[in-house]
Amino acid sequence: MSQPHNEELFSRAQRSIPGGVNSPVRAFRSVGGTPRFISRAQGARVWDADGVAYVDYVGSWGPMIVGHAHPRVVEAVQRAAAEGLSFGAPTEREVVMAEELKRRVPGLESVRLVSSGTEATMSAIRLARGFTGRDAIVKFEGCYHGHADSLLVKAGSGLLTFGNPSSAGVPADFARHTIVLDYNNVEALEATFAERGAEIAAVIIEPVAGNMNLVRPTQAYMQRLRELCTANGTVLIYDEVMTGFRVGPRGAQGLFGITADLVTLGKIVGGGMPVGAFGGRRDIMDCIAPLGPVYQAGTLSGSPVAVAAGLETLRLINEPGFYERIEALTTRLVEGLAAAARDAGVTFSAQSVGGMFGVYFSSLPPQSFADVMGSDRERFNRFFHAMLDAGHYFAPSAFEAGFVSAAHTEEDIDATIAAARRAFAAI
Repeated sequence: MSQPHNEELFSRAQRSIPGGVNSPVRAFRSVGGTPRFISRAQGARVWDADGVAYVDYVGSWGPMIVGHAHPRVVEAVQRAAAEGLSFGAPTEREVVMAEELKRRVPGLESVRLVSSGTEATMSAIRLARGFTGRDAIVKFEGCYHGHADSLLVKAGSGLLTFGNPSSAGVPADFARHTIVLDYNNVEALEATFAERGAEIAAVIIEPVAGNMNLVRPTQAYMQRLRELCTANGTVLIYDEVMTGFRVGPRGAQGLFGITADLVTLGKIVGGGMPVGAFGGRRDIMDCIAPLGPVYQAGTLSGSPVAVAAGLETLRLINEPGFYERIEALTTRLVEGLAAAARDAGVTFSAQSVGGMFGVYFSSLPPQSFADVMGSDRERFNRFFHAMLDAGHYFAPSAFEAGFVSAAHTEEDIDATIAAARRAFAAI
């Protein structure tokens, strides 16, 4: 009997790639088993190397909001590629993208395109330090902002999956400039600013956390954070790499009615291709080279092909009723999953914000990293595999949010809920 393609590919990959994957959470180490090697995708479905189809709730970790291989996005990429893949020189598309982002994102007076979310957050931190002349930054336990050294302190995403509070290779001198606070804890925030406000260059936050599963902040918390940053001359950075255009047409800033000083973007603005961006107040952004002393550069920044994919995606999500439909689908999913678990007598909760959702094997949705860590991860792992076997692909970690796309149908959602009923009964 021949070895299944997924297992064969994973065996081959481990001989050439660390852990067999090019991003850690893909390795299935948290949930066990063999990762699925995806061969193609269309709409709301992906197919693995064995030809098995799955209803996909990973969506390339967020960017596939219009669905996989949308014809208009594919056509835009093909047209751009035919004109040339990269020039190392300015293009009109970059200007159009910057104008579009300024029009849609609150407080975005100036914007710089880069090639990834990590590059965007790394650059925003450097810029905030250069603008303020301060060294310290504040982040929140369980929030992941990419793999830049200063931000890999009690981070989320793959670091939580592997149980590491930080990363080897980060100098202690870097880490000492990073202050880590509890998400949603107003008292700790106020105490930190009272003690060290004059030292803090920036606060960076996922305005809706998605890298320790989905954790929603309170409105009062976000408002107080804005007030403290303003009072102390601290740059407030919203990391909207995941939430930008995912939780609503104006991102989390539009959701909470609060404007950050800098915003980082990625995922959806690339339409599934590698694009990131950071921007905000013009007086801060004018500190970036060639206007100012803070250096940032990238050979492939503003890639014409990637920007073409992002622009077409932005046009698609601007169509009337888009967000109302995707929010309704996501609500239908989380309410159906919660009802199925309740009927089976399984301790479970779920919630959603726009097209993002979280599932938790705990009685209430979490408000903090500690709440997330208190969930039943072993039961999640059994649920994950039961759903995978039934053809429904959730994130292979209890510490990751899920995503619904406009390509999902009510029938897809209902089929997932039906599979979950069987899974809850089995676990």
